[in-house]
Amino acid sequence: MTRFFRIAAAAALTSALTLTTALAGDADISGEVKKIDEAAGKITLKHGPAKSLGMDEPMTMVYHVRDPAVLKTVKVGDKVTFEAAQEASGYTVTKLQKSK
Repeated sequence: MTRFFRIAAAAALTSALTLTTALAGDADISGEVKKIDEAAGKITLKHGPAKSLGMDEPMTMVYHVRDPAVLKTVKVGDKVTFEAAQEASGYTVTKLQKSK
């Protein structure tokens, strides 16, 4: 019986790691800055599919930013990659950087 539990635990761990790796690959979203509202701590981004957020179609959305200081690092028209999360207050950018 112990061998069964070890095999089941190993299979569960492998599945979890595979799922985590797959989700992490979808975390970066490519987009373009359309508007910055520093006073409100928001940014408008036109982006492609955001699989990590369950969005399969390209769209333009307003996002809150977790760290308002990041808004000073970009300007309208910049190409960016970002990560976002759905929170109680809405969609929030958790990481943002200019694309290379």
